[in-house]
Amino acid sequence: MDVVTLGESMVLFTPETNGYMRHADKYSSGIAGAESNLAIGLSRLGHQVSWISRLGDDEFGRKVLTFIRGEGVDTSHVHFDDASPTGLYFKEKLTEEETHVYYYRKNSAASNMTVSDLNEEHISKAKYLYLTGITPALSESCYETVKHAIAIARKHQLTIVFDPNLRLKLWSEERARNILLELVSLVDIVLPGIDEGKFLFHEATPEKIAENFYNQGAKLTVVKLGAEGAYYYSAQEAGYVAGPLVKDVVDPVGAGDGFAAGLISGLLEKTSVKEAVKRGAYTGALVVKVKGDVEGLPEKERLKNFMNETNTNDVYR
Repeated sequence: MDVVTLGESMVLFTPETNGYMRHADKYSSGIAGAESNLAIGLSRLGHQVSWISRLGDDEFGRKVLTFIRGEGVDTSHVHFDDASPTGLYFKEKLTEEETHVYYYRKNSAASNMTVSDLNEEHISKAKYLYLTGITPALSESCYETVKHAIAIARKHQLTIVFDPNLRLKLWSEERARNILLELVSLVDIVLPGIDEGKFLFHEATPEKIAENFYNQGAKLTVVKLGAEGAYYYSAQEAGYVAGPLVKDVVDPVGAGDGFAAGLISGLLEKTSVKEAVKRGAYTGALVVKVKGDVEGLPEKERLKNFMNETNTNDVYR
């Protein structure tokens, strides 16, 4: 197994028309969740991935499980909870440029994850553990579960990748700052955006953000810069990677998860850090060209063709 991850996945509803949801009467449904997005992205790129979670013992839970399992992801350690529902998530597209998201996940099945949901032997078989800052924000038991997963990963020498994925609607600023900084000190690779850098360190430049994460304990930091690409920093090397030119942005949600999938895919295949970051930027770019969180995640051949044929955004060249 290449990667193991844990977190909440929800059923996503999107109105078929733009504008306020109060006027919508038709919706399409899909699946969304940062960690399961990552798992699907890596599976499509040819890697073996396991996703750990809890789902409600309901039709929405079965929909989530069926979809993710159908994408080739190992779901053997997903548990059904007959006391709590599967979370829901609505995406309101006011215009082509403005999207709002609304979560209905309080007391969801996934928020009740505990350390008992983790199997040490299963996790120990992976090379990488992928986590986000969303899961510890769901509940105290989820926070403890994430810390226990990290302890298992460190014991068995997995590389731990962490996307802070700041969600202030889920917890207070003080608790978010304290826990995110604590987790950063326990992992190997951190994938922040500029917003997380501003929130955690009051810094706005990629170089300063990366330096602060390094001082906090991260061995490699990759600062995601959206259309402009990314900046990577470690004790051995640092630099910018330009992103591809994308003129037809359809849906920006999920791009960061695609970036993580492309990056980890490159690291698994022993490419250079720069090449892995480039793969992340191009994967994220493909995601934003398609409606939905996972629908645009590419298979390996499509990503390869896109990287060979697409001009880059030469902001940093």
